[in-house]
Amino acid sequence: MNETSKVIKVGIADLNIVSAPNTIRTSGLGSCVGVVIYDSSKKIAGLSHVLLPDSHTTKQVNLNRFKYADTSIPYLVHLLIENGARKYALKAKMAGGAQMFQLSQASDVMRIGPRNIEAVEQKLQELQIPIMASDVGGNVGRTIEFNPEDCKLSIRKINQGVFFI
Repeated sequence: MNETSKVIKVGIADLNIVSAPNTIRTSGLGSCVGVVIYDSSKKIAGLSHVLLPDSHTTKQVNLNRFKYADTSIPYLVHLLIENGARKYALKAKMAGGAQMFQLSQASDVMRIGPRNIEAVEQKLQELQIPIMASDVGGNVGRTIEFNPEDCKLSIRKINQGVFFI
């Protein structure tokens, strides 16, 4: 990274897009899933920090569409295309979806990590965006950073160092 590049940070239940030479990062991925969608030749990428799988279960009047897999991913695709990405060229990488708590009886409601992974995969499949790499599941938190220049996703796991997918 050179002095002119910036790291764009994405919070929980948020999303943003970035063009090279900048990178995009989110931390605190426990049961949440970080989804990166990118167009490698245009060197543009977006990152969504998905908190929950499905917006249909909420009772909220003012829905935060960045919070849910079913609403944030289509919006992120729209934003990327609006900013020069080509729909047919989009690819995805994802990380997170850990099971952060040991459960005595694994009720479906508490399986947030695995349900987030399934919801993200399903939405990407619906949108015909191939998943090029993923690091999901387990029981440790992650911080991820994507570089649209080389399309590498850096993943830092607690007590396990950094690796790239």
